[in-house]
Amino acid sequence: MKFRLSLLAAVAAALLAVPIASADNGVSYYLSLGDSLAAGYQPTLGPHNFGDQGYADQLYAIEQQRIAKLELVKLGCGGETTGSMIDPLPYEGRGDHFFCRFPHGSQLGEALNFLHAHKDSVAFVTIDIGANDVFQGVPVPVIQANLASMLAQLRQAAGPDVPIVGMNYYDPFLPQAWAQGGLPALLNEIAGVVALNDQLERVYTNAGDPIADVESAFSVTDTTLVNGTPLDVLRECQWTWICAPPPLGPDIHANAAGYGVIAQAFAAALP
Repeated sequence: MKFRLSLLAAVAAALLAVPIASADNGVSYYLSLGDSLAAGYQPTLGPHNFGDQGYADQLYAIEQQRIAKLELVKLGCGGETTGSMIDPLPYEGRGDHFFCRFPHGSQLGEALNFLHAHKDSVAFVTIDIGANDVFQGVPVPVIQANLASMLAQLRQAAGPDVPIVGMNYYDPFLPQAWAQGGLPALLNEIAGVVALNDQLERVYTNAGDPIADVESAFSVTDTTLVNGTPLDVLRECQWTWICAPPPLGPDIHANAAGYGVIAQAFAAALP
């Protein structure tokens, strides 16, 4: 009897020592949500080819160094607004450039389904949204309400411990403002983007979510002259396609270097 009990104890100890594989076999996921910046759009690649130099791709490469078996899931869609992310539409995206079809109706619906299906296997989530709302004239309180609703739903699906990191924006229109109206026009443009970013930051902060400070990374408020041109204007020309000649520019999206700056801002915000 003693031998049998000892054998059972040894078997039990051995079973406890063997790690129990999760449904995802140890894989962790980075879920990227948002607009064309999250998709990694660049004019050199065309509307249906986003390459691997977007900020999500570059952040993924950074985080692979510390998270084993990390996989990237990109749901970002060009033209996405806070409203279109929530509402189940036949397709997502605005205009004839982007047609992002989600089996679960909307980008948010797709994200919630993924989070539920991979419970306890999501390492972190990133999201950038709101710029296209401004382009379409959506009132800021509506943007805030939509964003707050999305963050609450994502948090409920992800659980309390999964980092959900938001983002404020750079401003590709600074060079135009500087060229057309000098410093007064530039300061006015800066005030507008800072006001928008402040409102977005308030929503993320109220939700308890960290923020990738892209505004600071792009020196949006720094008008120090460098060879006669404000630093923030130079940054926009350096890290976006806004100052590029046709046919690639002017384009508001970040280039590969700019996406790298955004990726570093997200990396700094991650716990």
